[in-house]
Amino acid sequence: MFSKIRHLFKLARAGRTIARHGGFDAALEDDNVPSAAKTALRVLGAGKSSREQRSGLAEALNELGPSYIKLGQFLATRPDMIGSERAGALRQLQDRMKPFDMNEAREAIQAGLGQPAGEIFQPLSDPVAAASIAQVHKAQVIDEAGNRRDVAVKVLRPGVEARFRDDLETFFTAARLAERFSAEARRLNFVKAVATLERSVELEMDLRLEAAAMSEMAENTRDDPGFRVPEIFWMQTSRRILTSEWIDGIALTDDKALAASGLDLPRLGDTVIQSFLRHAMRDGFFHADMHQGNLFIDAQNNLVAVDFGIMGRLSMKDRRFLAEILWGFIKRDYKRIATVHFEAGYVPAGEDVDLFAQALRAIGEPIMGRNSTDISMARLLTQLFEVTGQFNMETQPQLILLQKTMVVVEGVARSFNPKLNMWVTAEPVVAEWMEQKLGAQGRLEDAAEGAATLGRLAASFPEVLSELGQASALVSSMAQSGGIRLDNDTTEAIAAAQARHSASNRGALWVGAIALVVLAVSLAL
Repeated sequence: MFSKIRHLFKLARAGRTIARHGGFDAALEDDNVPSAAKTALRVLGAGKSSREQRSGLAEALNELGPSYIKLGQFLATRPDMIGSERAGALRQLQDRMKPFDMNEAREAIQAGLGQPAGEIFQPLSDPVAAASIAQVHKAQVIDEAGNRRDVAVKVLRPGVEARFRDDLETFFTAARLAERFSAEARRLNFVKAVATLERSVELEMDLRLEAAAMSEMAENTRDDPGFRVPEIFWMQTSRRILTSEWIDGIALTDDKALAASGLDLPRLGDTVIQSFLRHAMRDGFFHADMHQGNLFIDAQNNLVAVDFGIMGRLSMKDRRFLAEILWGFIKRDYKRIATVHFEAGYVPAGEDVDLFAQALRAIGEPIMGRNSTDISMARLLTQLFEVTGQFNMETQPQLILLQKTMVVVEGVARSFNPKLNMWVTAEPVVAEWMEQKLGAQGRLEDAAEGAATLGRLAASFPEVLSELGQASALVSSMAQSGGIRLDNDTTEAIAAAQARHSASNRGALWVGAIALVVLAVSLAL
């Protein structure tokens, strides 16, 4: 109970900080926000900041610290939860923190690699970048061939795991309360959303997994034109230390260097889009943070991605779904798009497929007849996921992450070519994938996979029959002995335990709610 009160206190303090920056002011003018919620926001201080003080939600999350920055970056992928406008603002949230001390970095390296930093990295620079989870140093190592190589050394922040665990429990507290009182929060799976964030952060804090993601993508893209992944130095990598090739190239954030390079910038925009689509559709594995700060051009004019902490995966079902809906919009076959949603199980079977097709037509028809350079594939997907909420479609986190990444990637590409035709640029990749997976070749692959599945089932059939026989004998024995019975003492004990559990939960909820109001009022005074 006291733990819940502490997390409620943390929520109240965070709410006060967000209110002070004007992060809740827009909610006071939103007719869809319940009056009770508006009252609570006013208690926290919403609407009291002057125009000059309203730096916004992003600045408030920066002030609240690393966990809240990660939360903001995650919410930027969930316009269904916070609205498109707020999600767009949070996409500008920069994960830049003050570096931690070099002595702490050296201690972390020795603890992680079992040798003093000076024996492994000669020399080790001061931090060149620092974020909420880790910071990066430039260094040199001797590779297996005896060559001196420049490397990037990523080191986790000391104590970052404990800090994130505590803050994530605060986020879970907020999500559980929201789902208890809001049907919309239950539809949007607030608790599952926080669990997704928790899993993402856990993966980011094991740098061996980031190294493995880089290795997997390097294998997937080995033969891709114009794209590559930095080399991993496995002997200098552990759970808290990641060592990879240092990229001496032009950062895509450096407009002056790009302009002076003589590169074909429109072609670079095409490479960004086509690389992302290949990764997502062909491999089902994509870099989910492909903004300019994580992209470089090397000496061979290859696009090089760095920072593989956030990755996305799509199942074959998800990839087919994506291809089918894009093709359906191109062909204006709204009934087919609607049917695909139902076939995939994304929209409940009880909804009206024809009414859903009508809603899809409202998205598709306004873009028909317009210049293709004015049509944003990312915006199309954004509108699609907004409409699905009206038909009780449960959130598909993997598709939301795809849509968020596509927004970023399309923005990067258009910065190099404002006249980018997304459909023409994407067509070779999408057409190749559809031919391979939905055409004759794809049907042959499906048939082969089906035959293999039947073969595995046939091989296990005797074992299944044996288990069924054992289960049948057990049921028969139970029936002959009168079945399973609970005596009066057992049932009364179970009922008493349930009553105590329910009372405890109700008490904790009321105490927590009262504490939140008291704390919020005291903070607002």
